[in-house]
Amino acid sequence: MEKRTILAVVLSMTVIMVFYLIQGILYPPPEFFDTPGEAPAREILPESQPASTQDPVHTVQPSDYTVSPEQRESLAQVPLPGEALQDDDPGVLAPIIVETNLLRVLLSNTGGDIISFQLKEHLDGGEPVNMVLAGTNQPHAFTITFGNRDDLLGGRARPVNANFQVRRPTQYIVEFYQDFVMGSGDSAERFTLTKRYEFVPNEYLFELTVTLDGGHSMRRFDFQGAAYTLSFGPQIGPRFERLDQRNEYRQYLSYSGNRSRTERINTLARDIPNWAAIVGKYFTLIAIPNVNQFEIFFSDQREAGLPSASRMLITRPASSSSRMEDKYLFYLGPKQREVLDTYFNGRNNFNPPLHGYQLADAAKGNTFMSIPPLENLLKWILMVLYRIVPNYGIAIILLTIIVKLLMFPLTRKGSEATLRMQTLAPKIKEIQEKHKDSPQKLNAEMAEFYKKEGYNPLAGCLPMLIQMPIFFAMYNLFNNHFDLRGAMFIPGWIPDLSVPESILNFAPYQLPIVGWSDIRLLPFIYVASQLLYGKVTQTPDQKGNKQMKLMLYAMPIVFFFVLYDVPSGLLVYWIMSNVLTMVQQIIINKYIVRKKAAIAAAAPVIAPVQKSGKERSNKAPVIPPKKKKK
Repeated sequence: MEKRTILAVVLSMTVIMVFYLIQGILYPPPEFFDTPGEAPAREILPESQPASTQDPVHTVQPSDYTVSPEQRESLAQVPLPGEALQDDDPGVLAPIIVETNLLRVLLSNTGGDIISFQLKEHLDGGEPVNMVLAGTNQPHAFTITFGNRDDLLGGRARPVNANFQVRRPTQYIVEFYQDFVMGSGDSAERFTLTKRYEFVPNEYLFELTVTLDGGHSMRRFDFQGAAYTLSFGPQIGPRFERLDQRNEYRQYLSYSGNRSRTERINTLARDIPNWAAIVGKYFTLIAIPNVNQFEIFFSDQREAGLPSASRMLITRPASSSSRMEDKYLFYLGPKQREVLDTYFNGRNNFNPPLHGYQLADAAKGNTFMSIPPLENLLKWILMVLYRIVPNYGIAIILLTIIVKLLMFPLTRKGSEATLRMQTLAPKIKEIQEKHKDSPQKLNAEMAEFYKKEGYNPLAGCLPMLIQMPIFFAMYNLFNNHFDLRGAMFIPGWIPDLSVPESILNFAPYQLPIVGWSDIRLLPFIYVASQLLYGKVTQTPDQKGNKQMKLMLYAMPIVFFFVLYDVPSGLLVYWIMSNVLTMVQQIIINKYIVRKKAAIAAAAPVIAPVQKSGKERSNKAPVIPPKKKKK
């Protein structure tokens, strides 16, 4: 009995520890990546009017993508691709703001890039979440680089940072355009690069159209084997201290062939996906290119001032056409299934043809042992409870109570199986001693004994194994549910159920070894509940067992360190689960005591024979044993 109980507990703890180990994998930091600076801005000009009728022309030399930094100095007379204009250029404009009811987007005519993308309905430290996360340098997202990604990542090419002319046809549409020249002398070819952004009210989705137009004179758009590379970076928001795989993480997905798959960092995405995504815990970037041939690459090439970077690079192959027009859809917003599903069922204001693309797959997130149907059911119950009691902390407690009530019959059956095992333990020990030198004979005798007694040796472990999927579903729900972000439970103590609580912060100082900058109360309450839970559930035969005592005291301490920085909503669930399990066990213990008494009362008692041999005790009648049939 003891060995079987220890094995079950060790197995459960091992599964959970492996779970946390997988989530805690950290990647070594790669080299830093420098973001080009931004050209100075001047006064804001009328939206629909260019700064000058004389458009400046920029020279693009394909050879510039292959020379070393030392060789570049000798090419000063030839402007490099994307080289910024001089300060006296009349085309320099101040940043441009596009605002909808959901977004506040800041664009710059330097490169025609997005430098800020704020979500007005979601806060980060009291301010709107900025999906373009900056490091030391000002960020430039959705940049264009003439050439392929290897040259960009290798520093042999830079994103275009020329100052573009601007047109603004409507409140939600901004167009940037600029002329470039490829080659020199008689072979010089002039073309126009245009970036057109179109935003829509009530949408996190927007459209970016990239056009390279060389007129009739252009023979081929080919810069080192590619037309251009469109890149997003350095990181999606909101801000975070580190990617600990629990409070924040990054996952890289692609979708093709009616299924989504996880992609490796610094590796080219497999096949040609319908869409690709950088997924965080609560927010995501999804790119949906509307071109037939392109390559998507995910990179973590670092940015100064950021703990880590997550970049997406889309490389457009070279084209023999004199004009290229590529349309892209980008989703930058919350990782909510109900929002992403609108692009599948067509109930959205942008109304793009995305039926069958399953953007909601990006909402699966970085979950271990994920069971979507069970998680969705628990989430639905949680939302119903929240509508009744508008406090997610109380809703978590009520959901835990409901689950425990539903699981009570299984828990009771497990306890009954444990009690039955205790009554059979002496006979089992006798059989083990009798056949200790013959394992095959021992197994045969044990099987015959269990069959005779009508007992299943897995009966005690089976209820616990059945409840494991529910544990993982509850963990994933309380660790990743979007609506818990910013949800307050107890003012002044637990203001946000999606992050660890704190009663004392002494940053920037840290405790040695563990590296903590906060003192948290919930982990201590968890340890106390776990120790009390172990005391209540401990059986009499386990109290003198050294191995069980080690499990009783050591495991809660280990989990104290493992769970110290988990979201407070998860600890609220775990503490409440321990308390309810203790109450359940007290009820079950009383039930078992009554059942033992009933069994003892119903058992036949053979009265002792008096000395005369004629009189018998009047305590109970003697019931002779049944004779076996021959």
